[in-house]
Amino acid sequence: MIIYNVTVNIEIDVHEEWLQWMKETHIPDVMATGFFIENKICKVLVDEEQGITYSIQYTAASMDDLKEYQRLHSPRLQKEHANKFANKFVAFRTLLEIV
Repeated sequence: MIIYNVTVNIEIDVHEEWLQWMKETHIPDVMATGFFIENKICKVLVDEEQGITYSIQYTAASMDDLKEYQRLHSPRLQKEHANKFANKFVAFRTLLEIV
């Protein structure tokens, strides 16, 4: 199994709106693609001068499923996020293999 991890640092002034949108809209939209079997949203417990950091983890059954998600859906969903919270976040993605 593969974990697609998206780490996001979101500015404090839009944090509450972002978190609600992630839980109610974005994560359900990602899961509706059918390429992931579960998800978690975790707050990163570090002291930061700017923003609040979250790790959003989506579990895929295989690398093929993840690649298909990235090909078919990721660009659109990332664009929606970027448009809604323009200049209010930084994000990076990592892949983890469950062993």
